[in-house]
Amino acid sequence: MSESVHVSRDAVTQPESVAAQRAWWDREAGDYYAEHGAFLGDDDFVWGPEGWTEDELRLLTGAGMPSGPVLEIGAGAAQCSRWLAGQGVPVVASDLSGRMLAQAVGIQRRRTGGGTHASVPLVQCDGARLPFGDASFAAVFTAYGVVPFVADSARVMREAARVLRPGGRFVFSTTHPIRWAFPDEPGPEGLTVVQSYFDTRPYAERDDHGRLTYVEHHRTLGQRVREIVAAGLRLVDVIEPEWPERNTQEWGGWSPTRGAVLPGTVIFVAERA
Repeated sequence: MSESVHVSRDAVTQPESVAAQRAWWDREAGDYYAEHGAFLGDDDFVWGPEGWTEDELRLLTGAGMPSGPVLEIGAGAAQCSRWLAGQGVPVVASDLSGRMLAQAVGIQRRRTGGGTHASVPLVQCDGARLPFGDASFAAVFTAYGVVPFVADSARVMREAARVLRPGGRFVFSTTHPIRWAFPDEPGPEGLTVVQSYFDTRPYAERDDHGRLTYVEHHRTLGQRVREIVAAGLRLVDVIEPEWPERNTQEWGGWSPTRGAVLPGTVIFVAERA
């Protein structure tokens, strides 16, 4: 008999969030890749459900970027890191979930003809507790990883700033805050406000025993900016990508219908002084 899912909006601590996310992504890693792998590619760099790529936006690979190693946090199956490696960028991919990294290992073995050499180094770690020394990287990034899944996202900003070299860049994409005011539905029913944008209680799923099984955390745009600045980073750009006509796919609550009138993703670009 399957467990029921009980949805609430209530307080979740950082340790609770970490434990729930590790278990959820470990459990769902295979299904997630099966469902979204074709859209994400095995060595493509997609910033979000809209489908805009790093090859188009050049947020990490544009002119004037400092040279040096790059760290991906919340890498999942490390598609983005493999794309960077293909551009000649030295990169390390990290994720909280061992099963997600196992997906990365499988992809890399297929790409190298079944050998054991990994084209991208993989590290299992918490994005809010990075096992790297100060000023180790020229850039840190995550495409929908870590940031919406941690209770203490301010700590993620501080950790990114800590491991960045002076002048280094931190870029992350996440759910646009305005989406939290609307139902997570791809059709017209997802275009009517049903809750307060200012309600920052997390979305939490629990089982029949009250155990937290999944959680997403919300910040307003202003709160996110303050977290970035408080970490000692300088905000360079805030990008709200429009839905491109070429993309006719739905991804959960993201869709062409909603994307025509509402931003679904926001990308923050920051630098360490």
